[in-house]
Amino acid sequence: MSDRAVTNRQLNRATLQRQLLLRRDERSVSEALGRLVALQAQVANAPYVGLWSRLDGFDKADLTGPMERREVVRATLLRATLQVLTAEDYLRLRTSLRPALVKAMRGFMGKRAEGLDFDELASAASELLDQRPHALGELGEALLKSHPDRDAPALAYISLRCELPVVQRPPGGTWGSGSSATYVTADAWLGAACHDAEEPEELVRRYLAAFGPANAKDIQVWSGLSGMTAVLKRMHGELTILRDKNGTELLDLPDAPLPHADTPAPARLLPEYDNLLLSHHDRTRVIPDAYRPHVFRPGGRVLPTVLLDGFVAGVWKTQRQRATTRLTVTLFTDVPERDKEAVAEEAARLLEFITGEPGHPVELVTAG
Repeated sequence: MSDRAVTNRQLNRATLQRQLLLRRDERSVSEALGRLVALQAQVANAPYVGLWSRLDGFDKADLTGPMERREVVRATLLRATLQVLTAEDYLRLRTSLRPALVKAMRGFMGKRAEGLDFDELASAASELLDQRPHALGELGEALLKSHPDRDAPALAYISLRCELPVVQRPPGGTWGSGSSATYVTADAWLGAACHDAEEPEELVRRYLAAFGPANAKDIQVWSGLSGMTAVLKRMHGELTILRDKNGTELLDLPDAPLPHADTPAPARLLPEYDNLLLSHHDRTRVIPDAYRPHVFRPGGRVLPTVLLDGFVAGVWKTQRQRATTRLTVTLFTDVPERDKEAVAEEAARLLEFITGEPGHPVELVTAG
């Protein structure tokens, strides 16, 4: 054990290395997802861009293939949002994270969930899904027959987003599929039931390997689970103790990498809702507070971001214009010419990945 100070740049570099963002990695998609635990996937194309930014030579088929072979799934998990993760991890972690899913859905639904028997609803939904896959809307309408005093969207969301272990059946959730997803029960699709709840200590180890060093608040933000302070207290003897710039205690795996603060961090473009930005209570290790309003938008939207020197420095978007797709990067402040060139080069590569062909235009602008 140690008890030493770490700077914000050291935390940044440690997190980037664990998130495979200091250099593109050569591992497979399944191996990468096992390292990252999951990638946020509210937008179907987002995990493809997230993996392209992290893996050397990544191709869209490298994720679509494992999804079609049932090795990777798109399902609701962390923070009650859609994630892409290995089938093995979904079966391993789903039961452990169920309390967070139920709590989040009850809070989200409010009065629409009052007095509703979640177990009964799950049983009714399971019977319907055993007959055939259902889209969210049609499942809600079907559940109205047994719950006529409720509203269909609430019934569908509660069934599919928290109570019943389900996954989206490809092509839903694959590149370009949009929202045309249908759901099947996880045990039917994967041929196995979800495991019993894991010890919370193992969940902490997985988190620290992907996002550490961190504290209880960070783990609770990432997982949606409460009670992490007590879990970390039990684990104190096996973890390294660090202190951030404010003197706050952070814990880490004893053999986890902690790169030097001056380790180069290349320009990267991340998709909307990337877990890098959503998995800490104090997010200044990746995004300055002044830039948060430009990225975290009304309605829970989290825009695609640009990393420069390891930190969020702008946002990006694509626009289809007749036969051309344009990628526009908006930097929040002026930066040296070499950084602009690095961002433009990375953006051009990303645009070629998105469109499947070179030569589409990239535009670089500075806000204000």
